[in-house]
Amino acid sequence: MDDALMACGHGADALGFVFYEKSPRYIAPEKANAIVAQLPPFVTPVALFVDAEAFLIDSVIAGSSRWVIQFHGDESEQECLSYQRPYIKALRVRDGDDVAFLFTQYPSASAMLLDAFKEGVPGGTGEVFNWSLIPDELSKPIVLAGGLTPNNVNQAIAQVSPYAVDVSGGVELSKGLKSESKVKEFIRGAKRG
Repeated sequence: MDDALMACGHGADALGFVFYEKSPRYIAPEKANAIVAQLPPFVTPVALFVDAEAFLIDSVIAGSSRWVIQFHGDESEQECLSYQRPYIKALRVRDGDDVAFLFTQYPSASAMLLDAFKEGVPGGTGEVFNWSLIPDELSKPIVLAGGLTPNNVNQAIAQVSPYAVDVSGGVELSKGLKSESKVKEFIRGAKRG
């Protein structure tokens, strides 16, 4: 709760909640929904899933009408649509990918999150990918992720011009524990960029 309200206090527009049990950032649905109930207006809670069972997704989003879903696995567009919520589809980018073509596979997505590819890891690698692989013109807004920190967020925004940036590990003291000074610096840099 403290990290969520602290990030909001420094100007975060959205907060991600990880419902992937293998992640050190995992949070139980009941706890997440208790936090969401206390978020200020205009802060969007984002529920992150990796090839999750429908009952888990349903149990989370039933707790609040505010949830936006972020899919990080191999979910099809049909599956993403089945929850009748706005959603973001995450793509792990690697050399040789046709990013523009990948965007066409999810025409109903509100945005596409671009993250670094690492074999066997669905996200949260802390690694930057080659931003020059991102075409200038895409059919959806981009949420840029992957190895972003207070030190490179300005460069990322200048080069990619994303709709939004996504950070987790880049503002942590240790896995799952946020650094207030890094959060503040990152948000300031993102909004200045």
